[in-house]
Amino acid sequence: MGKPIIAIVGRPNVGKSTLFNTLAGEKISIVKDYPGITRDRIYADMTWLNHSFSLIDTGGIEMDSRDKMLMHMREQAVLAIETADVILFLVDVRQGLVDSDFKVADMLRKSGKPVVLVVNKVDHMEKYMPDVYEFYNLGIGEPYPVSATGKLGIGDMLDAVLEHLDSTHWEEEEDDRPKIAIVGKPNAGKSSLINRLLGENRVIVSEVAGTTRDAIDTEIVWNGTEYVLIDTAGLRRKSKIKEDIERYSIIRTVAAIERSDVVVLMIDATEGVTEQDAKIAGIAHDRGRGLVIAVNKWDAVEKDNSTVKKFTQRIREILSFVPYAEILFISALTGQRATKLFDKLEVVIQNHSLRVQTGVLNEILMEAVAMQQPPSDKGKRLKLFYMTQVSIKPPTFVLFVNSKELMHFSYQRYIENRIRDAFGFLGTPIRILIRERKGKE
Repeated sequence: MGKPIIAIVGRPNVGKSTLFNTLAGEKISIVKDYPGITRDRIYADMTWLNHSFSLIDTGGIEMDSRDKMLMHMREQAVLAIETADVILFLVDVRQGLVDSDFKVADMLRKSGKPVVLVVNKVDHMEKYMPDVYEFYNLGIGEPYPVSATGKLGIGDMLDAVLEHLDSTHWEEEEDDRPKIAIVGKPNAGKSSLINRLLGENRVIVSEVAGTTRDAIDTEIVWNGTEYVLIDTAGLRRKSKIKEDIERYSIIRTVAAIERSDVVVLMIDATEGVTEQDAKIAGIAHDRGRGLVIAVNKWDAVEKDNSTVKKFTQRIREILSFVPYAEILFISALTGQRATKLFDKLEVVIQNHSLRVQTGVLNEILMEAVAMQQPPSDKGKRLKLFYMTQVSIKPPTFVLFVNSKELMHFSYQRYIENRIRDAFGFLGTPIRILIRERKGKE
């Protein structure tokens, strides 16, 4: 099951980005002293009391503004609220209770989502607590005083978030059907592909980029196996976004990838592979999902004997960090090789869940060490004791060594490549965790 999603909302300049950065543990959002700076919702993963969730930072909500940018920031926040499992509603103790806070509170009540009311900028609890009580007037529950800059009151606030997330959010999903997220830039043909596979127009297809705003789950059975296809809103380069709703869709794509086992990244063959495609592939890779690259609109490309080879090389160059990804050239419009996607998915799904016996794994490890000696530094040589697989989805291994510092990245990549040579693992990332073990083995 994907991580629960927590959205931080409120009017401009109440400290949403500062709180986001404090919770995320790093400076991700731009923080300025004037309203309207956070134009794009930004996401991060965080953990509290062994529970993980995804955090969304949003632009400020100006309920009555006719300014186009502020209107779009309001639309952004609305989408965040619809996507989130819990809302952190942030207000400012120093500015006090204002009319805009009441309007945001009304919007949150209508959403029906759980809300934690957070009163920010309470740098001195005794001094500001009488002012905190004023926010009970919003009628949206108990106000939790925090200082995002001073990191005060954060624990109580997060405890309140967890109370709104019942145990089902943290349990493994019983549905074991393979879940396939169809992702990519707008107009790459995601909805058209699903319609082609279904043989019916179940998803709206439009030439206007960004028609699909929500992630839509579609069930499909192929050769006796039932799949769940997740169609998502597309991503596009920020420089081209301007005022489009696509600006606000990245969190839906992230959420869809979180829920999936395998990601199908659709690339528009008429545009070629882009940095934006690399960004999406990076999200899938970071979250350990299987990956199939579907090059769509292949019927619209002029071809010769080397076209496929050149296009493949270009993909491997730009997406060099996912060399394991399976590649398929299709046309959702004509149906060319579209159903071959299921053959690729079957391979990737199997590899994503593949387990390797410890004995066999260590035979490969010892052969690899014999073929290429481990690195050394100042007379001390890296020793590899043994390796064992600890989990799947993605396949994850623990390698015990005498010194983590001596494990150079290039040698770890070498070990990974030897494992791939032996067992394949096509279409899936693999993780190797280095653990230090002192003494002789």
